[in-house]
Amino acid sequence: MNTVLSRANSLFAFSLSVMAALTFGCFITTAFKDRSVPVRLHVSRIMLKNVEDFTGPRERSDLGFITFDITADILLKKYFIACIMIYISFKNIFDWNVKQLFLYLSAEYSTKNNALNQVVLWDKIVLRGDNPKLLLKDMKTKYFFFDDGNGLKGNRNVTLTLSWNVVPNAGILPLVTGSGHVSVPFPDTYEITKSY
Repeated sequence: MNTVLSRANSLFAFSLSVMAALTFGCFITTAFKDRSVPVRLHVSRIMLKNVEDFTGPRERSDLGFITFDITADILLKKYFIACIMIYISFKNIFDWNVKQLFLYLSAEYSTKNNALNQVVLWDKIVLRGDNPKLLLKDMKTKYFFFDDGNGLKGNRNVTLTLSWNVVPNAGILPLVTGSGHVSVPFPDTYEITKSY
């Protein structure tokens, strides 16, 4: 005859098997969903300074300041045009298997020293239950846009891209890149820093 412990072990193993099958079912129902949308980026102001970099050797490095606009409408799949604002609706991306979205704006460029430079300039976490529409005006970079040298001065091909990670309840963590990006030229001269 089976003991109480062996029956409890069988029940526990069966429960784990059922939960694993349900979790896989959750994953497979949303695994192939397309989560990309058109994104329109616009840069309204670029400023470049040459400052002393205290993180490494005491050399001067380029520090870029960008004011940007992002226009995307994931809910309606059409553009909502506005001046100096971010308008994004992530209602279509959120389903029952999405816990949160991690949005980030990155800059990608090349210099003489490095073939590929990638810098995250801004990010935001959107939780399930939060308002899926973002209406942000005149955004500035959240993080410093440092180059390890003078690669930003006169650089004609700095590409800004909005991407997001979809954090699911069960399954893989997809990285989605918005279908729009913008390439902006940086100025050939530095802004003069005032000393007092």
